[in-house]
Amino acid sequence: MSGTIMITGCNRGIGLELTAQFAKDGWRVFACCRDLKKADELNALQAKYPLIEPIQLDVTDYEQMIALSKALKGEPIDILLNNAGYYGPKGTGFGKVDREEWRRVLESNTIAPYMMAETFCDNVAASDYKLIAMMSSKVGSIADNRSGGGYIYRSSKTALNQIVKSLSIDLHDRGITVMALHPGWVKTAMGGPGALISTAQSVAALKKLLTQAGQGKSGRFYNYDGSEIPW
Repeated sequence: MSGTIMITGCNRGIGLELTAQFAKDGWRVFACCRDLKKADELNALQAKYPLIEPIQLDVTDYEQMIALSKALKGEPIDILLNNAGYYGPKGTGFGKVDREEWRRVLESNTIAPYMMAETFCDNVAASDYKLIAMMSSKVGSIADNRSGGGYIYRSSKTALNQIVKSLSIDLHDRGITVMALHPGWVKTAMGGPGALISTAQSVAALKKLLTQAGQGKSGRFYNYDGSEIPW
């Protein structure tokens, strides 16, 4: 089966690979990124797969988000995948936290994904799949935190996980499934060259999770391999 998926953060890494793999399988892809003029790989991919529709969207620009929702009014979106995010400064241990950067990370990783869900939930509800997925991270798991530190990024993903849980309850009666995903430690600009898996490996597994999701998986947190991660 195929449908329509909206993905944020499509100019590189996991978002670009998600765009490629879904388009290859015949999905219509609303591929959002912050600056289309600099998205050379995405634009080249669109030339190969006409089902890809590149869209300029800065997820922290809420006026731009609302304008896009008006342009897509009545358009079913089977899967809304909030992939865009910002790691922030590294080495944010105790005593080294930059408050302004913390606010910027929370805006990108926590508030913006919520706003995407709120803004496009009618489109998702009008679809067949009815799925909203948030790209979280295992470092956001409180139960899994054994090393401390990482206050900025960890807290943004922990807060995102709480949003997933609340959305799964609030949108249940509309038939919408909401889930959090951990893509694994992936060889991207964020993950670094020492990461364990490629973007292709991560996305192939994520795609399987996304296309087989149902309300039984709503309000839960999954590793890319399908195993559940404790909150």
